[in-house]
Amino acid sequence: MIGEQRDDRASTLADRAYDYVRNEILRGQLPVGSVVAEGTVADELGISKTPVRQALQSLRRDGLLELGPRRQVTVRGFSDEHRREIVDVRVALESLSVRRACERMSIEQIDHLRLLLIQQKRAVDAHDEDRFIELDEQFHLHIAAGARLPTVERFLAQLRGFVRVMRIGLTRPPDVLQEVWSEHERIADLIEGRKPTQAARALREHIEHIEY
Repeated sequence: MIGEQRDDRASTLADRAYDYVRNEILRGQLPVGSVVAEGTVADELGISKTPVRQALQSLRRDGLLELGPRRQVTVRGFSDEHRREIVDVRVALESLSVRRACERMSIEQIDHLRLLLIQQKRAVDAHDEDRFIELDEQFHLHIAAGARLPTVERFLAQLRGFVRVMRIGLTRPPDVLQEVWSEHERIADLIEGRKPTQAARALREHIEHIEY
């Protein structure tokens, strides 16, 4: 029993370290190429190095960190080829999820999609791009959840991390955010109308529009 409690505590601390470092990367506080040292993170969180080491290993598996010079762990950059790969994978996975969502998403889940759109419109009007991006992520992941595709949802969550890193330092004007919101509304309309082919097409055009 005591051993199980220790394992649970170690897992909790590793999760805490994982969330902390991941958020610092996604917020741009740890730019591409930054060294992420176990000792520094452990000191900042007031924990030992062991759970931090576990967290950094998980982030390497996720693709957000990599081994740099002298085997230091650094924040990963993305080549043009890798960016294209990420977009292609997103299109494939999200096309599947939006098609299934047209078949499986409940009225309550569609209502929640509409609520996210209302909140996102407020972010557009307030010129709050950080909040807009958070809601953008929730919108896309909620479609996968409504499609009842947990594996796809998990993969998309990982890809969204890559997308956030690739967009760091890029500021989009309010009219672009308005366009993105309008495309989201179109996708939601097609899901509610149970039109899988049109929804998949709108989703693909949306992703390629915002990434290129």
